[in-house]
Amino acid sequence: MLHFFRKNKKTKQQASVDRGIMVFEHTSEVIQAETILKKSGWVIRVMGPPPEIQTGCDLVIEFPLIEELNLLRTLQQAKISPMTVVPVTAPLLKPVDLFHMKDFGEYLMIRAANMKITIVKESLKIVNISGGGCPDVPFLAQQLVGKTLQDAPHPRELGHTLCGYALELAYQELLKQCLQ
Repeated sequence: MLHFFRKNKKTKQQASVDRGIMVFEHTSEVIQAETILKKSGWVIRVMGPPPEIQTGCDLVIEFPLIEELNLLRTLQQAKISPMTVVPVTAPLLKPVDLFHMKDFGEYLMIRAANMKITIVKESLKIVNISGGGCPDVPFLAQQLVGKTLQDAPHPRELGHTLCGYALELAYQELLKQCLQ
């Protein structure tokens, strides 16, 4: 049986941890930093920037503030540096969650940033890919639509733009929601 709408329950300890965000000049740097930090075992999240610092198709990395120096050392070894690191001290500086889920009865759609992926809940067949403005979106749709979540290639393996990255995030969220 499929389990939809899994909620992430935060413990009191997780909720009380002070958070910070790393702001990078280019989205590609965020993607590289995420890969490096996660491979190094750090618990981080890629999110949308707070509206106060948003300049376009931006992403930021949210992290436990107490680990700032260690994370910066890890990135420095890989020759990647954020433009700035900001503690999340005010509600207005909170990063924006990238994921939005919409249940259409027979269909389930996940949106990550500006990319959407829709499946048939019963069969897990991908029926639509939409959003974004990157040149690889039609190619990604052609490669994914008509396949099941289990049989579809990972969007990150096919696309190399912000749209491909966002579609990968939506795809991963669908896998979490549907194949737990």
